[in-house]
Amino acid sequence: MVVELKSWRQQRPVGELDLEPLIDVERFVDCVAFFRHVGARGRQQRNDRGAWRVRLDRPCLLGRKLTAMQRIACSERSDWRALAEQTGFDFHTIDDAPYWDETAYYGFTLAEIESDIEDPTAELDGMCRELVARAVADDRMLRLLRIPERFWTYLAASWKRGDPSLYGRFDLRYDGRGPAKLLEYNADTPTAVFETAVFQWLWLEQAVERQIAPRDADQFNSLHEQLIAGWKAIGKGRLLHLAGMTDNAEDAGTINYLADCARQAGLSTDIIAIQEIGRLKSGAFVDLENRPIELAFKLYPWEWLMREQFGSGLADAATQWVEPPWKAILANKGILPLLWAMFPHHPNLLPAYFDDDEAATALKTSYVRKPLYSREGANVELIVDGSAIDADDGPYGTEGFVRQAIAPLPQFAANYTVVGSWIAGGKPCGLSLREDVSPITKNTSRFLPHAIVG
Repeated sequence: MVVELKSWRQQRPVGELDLEPLIDVERFVDCVAFFRHVGARGRQQRNDRGAWRVRLDRPCLLGRKLTAMQRIACSERSDWRALAEQTGFDFHTIDDAPYWDETAYYGFTLAEIESDIEDPTAELDGMCRELVARAVADDRMLRLLRIPERFWTYLAASWKRGDPSLYGRFDLRYDGRGPAKLLEYNADTPTAVFETAVFQWLWLEQAVERQIAPRDADQFNSLHEQLIAGWKAIGKGRLLHLAGMTDNAEDAGTINYLADCARQAGLSTDIIAIQEIGRLKSGAFVDLENRPIELAFKLYPWEWLMREQFGSGLADAATQWVEPPWKAILANKGILPLLWAMFPHHPNLLPAYFDDDEAATALKTSYVRKPLYSREGANVELIVDGSAIDADDGPYGTEGFVRQAIAPLPQFAANYTVVGSWIAGGKPCGLSLREDVSPITKNTSRFLPHAIVG
């Protein structure tokens, strides 16, 4: 018998989006398979860094090469909205404004990708893992991160077991003229995965075919393949439950896409709303059919799970979670001052301090103030000369704040642009570019494709 199947309380702040969930998964799978594996009329090559790219055996049509990162205006595909709907990309427009934007793309040189983004991403990942290794053995660090004490042993056990991670996204400040700087790490519930792995890849293929981009244009994008490889290593053929806020279009799209990747890796999958998870008297978590949940992906932050009704039972259940419990440490913006303390003056880090740390006076009266827990720019303040010149509302901040040195996002055509660098299956493997007229990147900030053209 199942003990009363009470809901996991939905604490996630959801925007005022009135969108349908992902539709027609079979059509989506067929479309992706066609464009990714048949439409790429070239040969795949792999460099010694492990990143797969498509090299198109055609001369450059537009006849120009970049020497540095640029925003390149271009024509839209006339039928991209229909293609988006066919592939299940239903959230391409938010509140009647474009989320997906292909009126321009960001061009990079291969040297920029390999030296300025790919290599630093791998190094940042290694630094973050070193931080976790220290934190699970140091109560002081866990206390600074405001992680509830009753979960410290749970996180430490997860790290010591080597619970595997599937993916994460580093948000970077980069303009092609200096080292990339870490703004934050989306370590637990990164979104924009579908548009990064699939839809911008389809854009590249068609942009080349339709003479929108140079014929030898390339893309730093093996995220799809790395997700499949990651699921293969993690899942080992088991049943995978995928849980989240399935009534939210973006979350549903992300969950369905990751489920498709898992099926391609040989796993059976079952999608379930997070509030539908139940618990047996034995402490095991179960689905609506009372089947034990042995392996679960959750698009739901660890800090919320820890505060849920069933949070106290997390450590007693045998469920293997993706992302793993130790990622709760890295999903906290408190890692920014901790990384700075561990690796002072590292070229890819910005000075950062806890809000109540006397050392924070080093930033004087200009800095970015961020909550320890925050999503999509919520409750972030940009402070200049002691006054907030930009801020975004939200429900966060109770646990505390950090201060980070200001590194103004570069402006391209009057848009502030942030670079998202993805890691999956243990390897840097893709880029997502977001831009906004505001210097604070938000949920509604536009997504633009990229290409290697130099």
